[in-house]
Amino acid sequence: MTNLSQQGKNSKKAKQTKQQKNSGWFYFHIVIRVIQSLLLVVVSLFILFGALGAGMGAGYFAYLVEDTKAPTKEELEGDLENVDETSHLAYADGSNISAIDTDIKRNSVSSDEMSDLLKDAVVATEDEDFYQHQGFVPKAVLRALVSEVTGIGSSGGSTLTQQIVKQQILSDEVTFERKANEILLATQVERNFSKDEIVEMYLNVSPFGRNNKGENIAGVQEAAEGIFGENADELSLPQAAFIAGLPQSPIAYSPYTNTGELQEDLEPGLDRKDYVLFSMYRNHDISKQEYEEARDYDLTADFQGQESSDNNNERNFLYNTVMNEALEIVAQQLADEDNISSEEFAEEETYQNYIQEAQQKLANGGYTVNTTIDQDIYNAMQDTAENYGYLLDNNNQVEVGNVYMDNETGKILGFVGGRNYEDNQFNHAFNSTRQAGSAIKPALVYGPAIDQGLIGTESRVSDYPTKWRQGENKGDPIVNATNKGTKTFQTVRESLEHSSNIASYHIYRDILDEEDDTSFVYDNYLKKMNYPDTDSWTYESASSGVTEVTTLQQTNGFQALANDGVYQEGYLIDSITDSSGDALYKHKENPERVYSKQAASIMNDLMRGVIDSGHTTEFKSDVSNLNYSLANADWVGKTGTTDDYKDSWLVVSTPKATLSSWSGREDNQGTDRDASKRTAQYMSYLANSIYQANPDSLGADEDFELDDDVKEEEVSEFTGTKVDDNDTVEVDGSRMSVPSDTTDSYWAKGTPPGPSFKFGIGGSDNNYEDYWKNGPEDNNSDNDD
Repeated sequence: MTNLSQQGKNSKKAKQTKQQKNSGWFYFHIVIRVIQSLLLVVVSLFILFGALGAGMGAGYFAYLVEDTKAPTKEELEGDLENVDETSHLAYADGSNISAIDTDIKRNSVSSDEMSDLLKDAVVATEDEDFYQHQGFVPKAVLRALVSEVTGIGSSGGSTLTQQIVKQQILSDEVTFERKANEILLATQVERNFSKDEIVEMYLNVSPFGRNNKGENIAGVQEAAEGIFGENADELSLPQAAFIAGLPQSPIAYSPYTNTGELQEDLEPGLDRKDYVLFSMYRNHDISKQEYEEARDYDLTADFQGQESSDNNNERNFLYNTVMNEALEIVAQQLADEDNISSEEFAEEETYQNYIQEAQQKLANGGYTVNTTIDQDIYNAMQDTAENYGYLLDNNNQVEVGNVYMDNETGKILGFVGGRNYEDNQFNHAFNSTRQAGSAIKPALVYGPAIDQGLIGTESRVSDYPTKWRQGENKGDPIVNATNKGTKTFQTVRESLEHSSNIASYHIYRDILDEEDDTSFVYDNYLKKMNYPDTDSWTYESASSGVTEVTTLQQTNGFQALANDGVYQEGYLIDSITDSSGDALYKHKENPERVYSKQAASIMNDLMRGVIDSGHTTEFKSDVSNLNYSLANADWVGKTGTTDDYKDSWLVVSTPKATLSSWSGREDNQGTDRDASKRTAQYMSYLANSIYQANPDSLGADEDFELDDDVKEEEVSEFTGTKVDDNDTVEVDGSRMSVPSDTTDSYWAKGTPPGPSFKFGIGGSDNNYEDYWKNGPEDNNSDNDD
């Protein structure tokens, strides 16, 4: 019983154990089934959402590229091989002045002219799957997109094909739309070009840093020549690896500075070279032995030494001046496109940013900058400065600036920036500001006074000794070039021909006093002609030409008078066109009436006397010695000198053109009293050379004529006032008759005043008493200005 009982217990226990085991397996199977079911659901959901995601992704991709038309092979070829186009400067007739300097030197070569080592190095480093993919690698694109969204990991993902698309067709902006278009275009490139053609294009358009002249370079041929002095198909393995590593960061890895000197720290580029070599070894392009030998090779010994750049070969006054104006034009256009206000544009940082952008466009856009410069005239002017500049100063210390301008349009037909560009690059025609001397008198003093009806040609102006009433020179005598006054009342015509500083002082004060506004002349006359905005115009000393101006500004002032009183701003650039000939910029004339026709024609009549009389310049007789026909042209103009003859001016006009000259020492030191004579001699040669180059431009057969509305008034020769048979005036308690001799006086506005004791402009009572008693003695003496 005991045994049976024990066996029963054992049997029962075994049964329970088996049941427990069965129960455990049951639950285990249940768990497994649940997990399997969950996995099935998860996988099903993953597949479902993956399909949905793929569909949505495909739909989104289609949406992003819906506006992108698949280009043809010809279109792709044009875009991919379209490297930066050279721009040019052109003369008025379309002939070439110069190519515009570009900041990138490039020389494309065929695949056969590229080392296989170089091509292998680029592929191994930039796109190891290049020969397997069809333009893009999906996993790399996904990795890049995840990185873009999360900010985690590398954002790399562009194949070599995508890189060339980005460089040549698309921008560098980081957007999903741009990336989608990049992928689409990359697949089109792969369909239309062989792998070798793609590598060739990539190596021809990619930037490779700087060469040993400090110039930015692109394309492997320029890289091979500029770094190692080799052709692209002659590179050694370490040289090829070094060049292949440059496009990722061309400037950082470049061995040269912007002056062509070797960088102090060459390690970044050399480390990059070692990485390229390892990539080639990993890609089975080279053996381990080749890898190690190339890695250990001292590549620094192969770098070329510094050389001088060839970029300045065509630099001269013309190139620099035209480029400066073109940069201003394009920069302003770019700012206008961005809705930048004039105030914002004037800010230095903003201005420089747009100038830099303009520089890039002009250098690489394939533009043509069409100038107003007549090639024959310009060359003739340069030859004159070179061959006859010695007339200005035998010691070659005197510099010169000349501008030749068409009166009707403001076109600058030619100029001289200086005597020798290699010695001095400062442009004395456009950039140098010097005191104007008496050459300012027509625009500042006589022109406005005649235009306002304050004087006629025979009005009398005091040339008696007088003193400054204002400023730091208050109480000092006003002096003419050769005297302190001629103790008489000169006619307006005489005072201009003899360039009396005292007379111009009185006339200028009369204008300012009459208008009760010291800014009147600047605001109503000079401002319209773009003379500098300065308080010096409000001072009485302005009448003697103390304000600094440029040669161009003076030329434009006389241009306005020669052009019936209408100012046309001088300009050098007529248009800027693209490679298709479409105008990106076209000069628009903006005529500004400054003086009335009557006043301008009277001023030209007065300035004809300046040239014909020879009191202050021998220009006409000097021209006659060279070319009698040219001397008979209707020349008008004005001279000017400053204290110690630091500056010598002569500006002359014919009805068709204006020619100006400034000369003086660069250090602003004085010269001598023969400066005006030397200027006249030089200008006679300059005018003659222009006439020989293009006689029509001068209009030597045309004449200035008085406007029909000019009033020709009969006046007393003695006083310049109206004539009356019974005219008498009281002088020192006695009545005196006005002398009966008469002359004609030209007036633009108003009429001459009636006779009176104080008949003229300026002068004290004592001066008038002296004049009435002694008459207009011929005390005029020729001044130098």
